Amino acid sequence: MSNVLVYAEHAHGSVPKAVSVALAAGKKLAGLSGGQTILAVVGSGIDEVAKAAAGLGADKVVTIDNAAAEHALADISVEALKAAAAATDAKTIVFAATSKGKDIAPRLAAALDASIASDITGINDDGTLQRPMWAGNVFATVELSAETKVVSVRTTAFDPAEGGGEAPVEALSVELAAPANAAKFVSLEETKSDRPVLTEAERIVSGGRGLKSAEQFAEILNPLCDALGAALGASRAVVDAGFVPNDLQIGQTGKVVAPTLYFAIGISGAIQHLAGMKDSKVICAINKDEEAPIFSVSDFGLVADLFQAVPELTEKIKAAA
Repeated sequence: MSNVLVYAEHAHGSVPKAVSVALAAGKKLAGLSGGQTILAVVGSGIDEVAKAAAGLGADKVVTIDNAAAEHALADISVEALKAAAAATDAKTIVFAATSKGKDIAPRLAAALDASIASDITGINDDGTLQRPMWAGNVFATVELSAETKVVSVRTTAFDPAEGGGEAPVEALSVELAAPANAAKFVSLEETKSDRPVLTEAERIVSGGRGLKSAEQFAEILNPLCDALGAALGASRAVVDAGFVPNDLQIGQTGKVVAPTLYFAIGISGAIQHLAGMKDSKVICAINKDEEAPIFSVSDFGLVADLFQAVPELTEKIKAAA
């Protein structure tokens, strides 16, 4: 029997959907080993977060409430999770493959001398793991041989765990101190928007280099986003050109999304972009190049001038609302 510890990252007092996805993977791994699935909440002043985590469907929640962990810096988080794993007899620690999870997971694996599999998309009945390679064109079957295992889970790979009930919450008393050479918190500059969070949105409107400028990107896509209640995304080419900030980038080196509806506007469909959105339920593409690779993965495609087609589409959506 082996327990599974799932890291419950959080922000502004809430737990993101990505944690429920990691929890679903954790529950499957725990089911294979006959152990419990335990959520670990680390931070400062985390009573509300712990309460939210208790309803996500885990067998138990453990908390480490310490002022040193207020900003969830990786070095402190590693020390906290080492203590949580020891206290819960967890031999597998699971993360969502978010920017925070990708920062902490390999450090924890090194600290525990553990095997690690990153960005997994599947769990086989024999306990081996599936993970994509070469932008999703090849899938590897991975077996972790060390006693302690660290796993990060692609946030689009599993349905979120079913919540319900209220798991018991246990507070762990752990003394935390950052190493002498640890990073220190200086400041946080967040991008604030009234639109849905990109990685959790049901609808996404994404733009590419075909929009030609930052001004036209905003002028053409913002009204469509507003009409659909959608999040705004972008290809790497657009981010590199400075049209939008990099937190909107979708693709192999950006965010991985799988919304119900994905609009690809002026995006050619390079393999690096497809790796970040091809699991979307319905993909609609608008591009004037009928040979654009994006049409190979699209459910609906329109070969047209986006500067004419998108405003017309936006007005029709508004009229139908």
